[in-house]
Amino acid sequence: MRNRQITNYIVFLGPAGVIVLLFFVMPVLVDIGIAFTDMGRDLQVTKFTLRNFERAFTGDSRLPKVISLTFIYVFFTLAIFNVTFGLVLALTTTAIPKGGGFFRSVWLMPRMSPSVVYIVLWIWAVHGGEASLVNQIAMNVFGVEKPLDLLSNTPVMLIILSNGFIGASFGMIILTSAIRGIPDHLFYAAKADGAGSLSIVRHIVMPALRWPLTYITIWQTLSLLVSFEYIILLTGGGPFQDTTVYALYVYRRTFQSGQYAYGAALALFLIIPGILIAISAWRFTNMQQLLQRPRIEVQ
Repeated sequence: MRNRQITNYIVFLGPAGVIVLLFFVMPVLVDIGIAFTDMGRDLQVTKFTLRNFERAFTGDSRLPKVISLTFIYVFFTLAIFNVTFGLVLALTTTAIPKGGGFFRSVWLMPRMSPSVVYIVLWIWAVHGGEASLVNQIAMNVFGVEKPLDLLSNTPVMLIILSNGFIGASFGMIILTSAIRGIPDHLFYAAKADGAGSLSIVRHIVMPALRWPLTYITIWQTLSLLVSFEYIILLTGGGPFQDTTVYALYVYRRTFQSGQYAYGAALALFLIIPGILIAISAWRFTNMQQLLQRPRIEVQ
């Protein structure tokens, strides 16, 4: 029996374990090793040093601005869109039996579209020319005389909005599935007792969404910390590095400037906080309770 269990573990978990080892654990170990070297564009290592970490803490004047921008970007994108707006979309679309599915499919279109196509639409909508969608509305409907250049004047707001709409669709799908999983008899009993829509949401729906909301918060926080795809396509990190978040800064230091060792050291500050955030959120939200063995044995 024992040998059979071990064989089952190897057969079913072995491929996943190899993938995790090769594509998750090994890159972290390689990054740690490179961070303590002087590797540059020539990929040569001549010595092991702590100079990269000293430079990160004392010699890089751009880092404080990049870190503060990253905090603003992650906090507002997560709080306003990924969690709150995703929850609103899930509640409203599940409350509309007939049109809810169509509305959800519309919100999924940005996520299903190629990133370049999605950002091209954003640039067409907000560029500084008179032909942009925003300027046509502002000038023809509201009587604004001069065209608005949102890409130059409000780039941080644009990266939050563009990433937020993508993140809201993810939260909408997860939370919609959780709401659909609530037993129908709870809603029938609440309505029979005279509960209104807000009372049902507060006392039945929201308690059932505790674990999905925790999962979305952890996942999206880690995702926003390391992603810059839509930012580099929309603003290129500008103007004047005003939208250069930490992950994009690490990428440019590493691959554009050829400072591989320094980039690896900066990347460690993404890996370690990411692990700490995940563990802390897991611990303080008591999420391990979600993975407990069921109290009712099903034969």
